[in-house]
This record gives sequence, structure tokens and C-alpha cells, in this order.
Amino acid sequence: MKSLYIFLISAIFILPLKSHAFDDFWGQTGHRVVGKIADNYLKGKAKREVRRLLKRKSLAFVSTFADEIKADKRYNEFYTWHYINMPLDANYEDSKKNPKGDLVTGIAYCTKIIKDEKSSDDDKAFYLKLLIHLIGDLHQPMHIGLEEDRGGNDFKVQWHYEDSNLHRVWDSEMIEKYDMTYTELADNADILTKDQVKAIQKGSVIDWVNETHELTKKVYASAKPEENLRYRYSYKNFKTVRSQLQIAGIRLAQYLNDLF
Repeated sequence: MKSLYIFLISAIFILPLKSHAFDDFWGQTGHRVVGKIADNYLKGKAKREVRRLLKRKSLAFVSTFADEIKADKRYNEFYTWHYINMPLDANYEDSKKNPKGDLVTGIAYCTKIIKDEKSSDDDKAFYLKLLIHLIGDLHQPMHIGLEEDRGGNDFKVQWHYEDSNLHRVWDSEMIEKYDMTYTELADNADILTKDQVKAIQKGSVIDWVNETHELTKKVYASAKPEENLRYRYSYKNFKTVRSQLQIAGIRLAQYLNDLF
């Protein structure tokens, strides 16, 4: 009984800390939505090769891998691959680059390893998991935010009267408040025409970064520091979240179709 009591008391203090252990990425649900949607757009050859490398795991299942390994210091070199910092009036081409790497260089490196015939299947699988995650991150507007507030992590707000930040609201809190599973969100993505899908698939990774950065500007303008964001904020912005998850899924599939 004593050991059980200690466990329960420990859980009370530990669980709230873990709930925001990773505040700098699409939440787990968001990444899984991207993976689930991408599965629907994968073509035969890419689908077979992805399935082989991932040992039959789904894109949704492995989509959070790049965040999970943040708990292991051996993978610290990949941390900066999850984001880009640049001024609101800049584009990627003209902005100052992080010497440690960023989303664009991370995606390029993953692609290089996967395409290299000399790479082992284990290495290809590792970098494929990273790639799946990074293309999801690329479409979260606060992943292409300002350096001075760490992509909105230091832009403090309230979320339904609880302390939060603008990055976290867009990463996970709007999604979690909507209270749908990743499969429900993916299955209820907007119906798009073939022409709409083709338009989404166009462009390079850098084009996609600059496009997302246009949304970044709107996100920064959508709230004031210390503002209490509630249902009205979700009402005005959750459509954008859903749209970005769908766009990310379609583009992830297109990228993998081209890669394989």
C-alpha cells in the first residue's frame, strides 16, 4: 500500500510536466493526421518501398519518431532541423541560415541518404522517419517564426485560462481541444478536386517554406501577448490548422512518390 501511495503521489506531479514535454512541433495527433492523409496519396512503387523500409509500419505510426528521439542526447544534432527562424518580411532564400541546419537542409540530407544506393536499409529507414516528420513540421506556421521568441514559444498567452504560448496553441492545443482522433480528422479532411490536389503538389520545399511563412505573419497578428485565447480563437483559426495538415499530407505523399 505504501508503494502504491508513493506512485500515485508521484504521478500527480509528473504527469502535468510531461503534457508539454515537447512544445516545438505539431502535436502527436497532428503529425499522425499528416501521415494518415499521405497514405491515401502514395502511389504503388512508393507505397511498397515505404512499407518495406518501415517494416510495414504506417506513416502515421512513425510520424512522431523525430520528436521521440529528442529525449536521447545522441540525437541532439537533429534538433534544429525541426524549424527555421527568419524575419517576417524575409523569404528563405535571402534570410540568414542556421549553421547547425534547419528544415530545408534537414529534408535535403534525409533525401540524400535515402537515395544513396550505398546506404543501408536501417539508415534509409531512420532518415525516412525523420523526413516524414519534417515535412509535417514545415507546414506548421510557427516552425518558420521569429528567432527572438523561438518561433512563438516565448509569445506567452492563455489558452482557456491556462498558461501557454502561441507556438503550443498552434502545435497541439487547438487540435486537442477539438477532441477528434487523428483518424477522425484525416477521414474528415476537405474534399478536393484533382486540380486542387495538383496545385497543392506543385513547387519545391523552399516554395512550401515561403508559402507557410505567409501564414506565419497572420498567426503572429492573430493574438496579443498574455491574451486569453478561447473558443472564438479556434473558430477563426482551426480551419487553417486542418488545411495545413491536409496540405502537408498531400505534399508528403508527392515527395515520397518522387523519391521512390
